[in-house]
Amino acid sequence: MTEPDVSQSPKAVVLLSGGLDSATTLAIAREQGFAPHALTFRYGQRHAVEIDAAHKIAKAFSLAAHVVVDFDLRTFGGSALTGAIDVPKGRSDEQMAEGIPVTYVPARNTIFLSFALAWAEVLGANDIFAGMNAIDYSGYPDCRPEYIEAFERMANLATKAAVEGKQHIRIHTPLIRLSKAEIIRSGLDLGVDYSLTNSCYDPDRETGAACGQCDACQLRLRGFAANGVADPIAYINQK
Repeated sequence: MTEPDVSQSPKAVVLLSGGLDSATTLAIAREQGFAPHALTFRYGQRHAVEIDAAHKIAKAFSLAAHVVVDFDLRTFGGSALTGAIDVPKGRSDEQMAEGIPVTYVPARNTIFLSFALAWAEVLGANDIFAGMNAIDYSGYPDCRPEYIEAFERMANLATKAAVEGKQHIRIHTPLIRLSKAEIIRSGLDLGVDYSLTNSCYDPDRETGAACGQCDACQLRLRGFAANGVADPIAYINQK
């Protein structure tokens, strides 16, 4: 992975979960000439193995900064990722397309973007990158383009720097209208090492291996298959 000189580049805050989408978004931000400052969250998620993946990705990109913020959404629950609800496994395309899945975490992206907005103001950055996708995860209300547009409008009313005319926030979601196959192709073209990532909602607690059966695993595996490339991470099961 070629490392461009970002010493004179504009700063950008990039949400980095440790998954495939966020790693690709990070590569895109850097390719577009930004100096990425990565932001990861330990929020009580059952798939906390992704935080280790985020550290590995940040190291591979030689980032200027990588911050991990701790808070606990298990206090509220309401999601298979933060509460005592089973993660759905082996669902069909039709089932995945029905309504909002139980893996939706209430207000998660609003919380994440709010933290990103705070850090961007401190950094003097105008740009925030996030890996939301409205194609493969169209059931999530906080992944829709209209949500991102609304948050961006709010962001430019919410900070001292914006009100004083010193900052104009732009939220970049370069993956929002791409299929998983297209996302993976973009990342491969940019040299993303997907062996460092983990997208599974319910990985093995001891080994970190992906389950191969949750929605995220199924979509990821199909995306690699569509590109004729083997997924480089370990799986327990593959459907």
